[in-house]
Amino acid sequence: MENLITLLSSSNPRHLLLICLVFVLAGAVKGAIGLGLPTVAIGLLSLLMTPMEAAALLIVPSFFTNVWQLAAGPDFSGLLRRLWPMLLGVCAGTFAGGLLLARVHADWAAAGLGLALIVYALMGLASVKLAVSAAMERRLGPAIGAITGVVSAATGVFTIPAVPFLQALGLDKDDLVQAMGLAFTVSTVALALNLVAAGALPWSGAETSIIALLPALAGMALGQWLRSRMNPVLFRRCFFAGLLLLGAHFVWSYFA
Repeated sequence: MENLITLLSSSNPRHLLLICLVFVLAGAVKGAIGLGLPTVAIGLLSLLMTPMEAAALLIVPSFFTNVWQLAAGPDFSGLLRRLWPMLLGVCAGTFAGGLLLARVHADWAAAGLGLALIVYALMGLASVKLAVSAAMERRLGPAIGAITGVVSAATGVFTIPAVPFLQALGLDKDDLVQAMGLAFTVSTVALALNLVAAGALPWSGAETSIIALLPALAGMALGQWLRSRMNPVLFRRCFFAGLLLLGAHFVWSYFA
């Protein structure tokens, strides 16, 4: 965390500009397709810092953009009643993952991030469509949440396997976007508490995450504007192709 604070407090405007541009891009992706802010931000910021430092910087913009996404829809109490087993699993998996992975080397975490990005990108490019019945949803929900939490604790990315699971529930478009906002909000809070417990996010340093909030919000507004003007199929293909290349870079760097 000291490296992150030093980076943000340095007089080098290039670093700050790069960080702001990353969050504008990540926010634009989230505004356009409803997800991707942590995935893009963690992936690109990890070129400048460790994945956990990037996760710490992501906490504030991730929380506010997810709350925005959650509150933009109708009353979500029905989704909360339906998804609470998965959300509880996310919390348990995040905290358990923090304990199990506390001594994981930074290179291992980067490789794990790369694998998560590759899996997510391949599923997106292949347009994989899964279906989960109501009975299977009740059985799989806690396990899916727990796995998502462990991945989040290790890499700071909480889209795998939660997003494919939510997409398989047959929710309509608005409910799906709101369900992702709910899951991402819970994941962000759980990850923040996990980082605090691990000493990786002291409250005195958490304020540095605020620097990324305005660029992320600006990017999200830009993405919503682009969504109404771009071919969504082409945009999603470019997005997932970029994630695939980025994930391959992290995995290659680990074995190189």
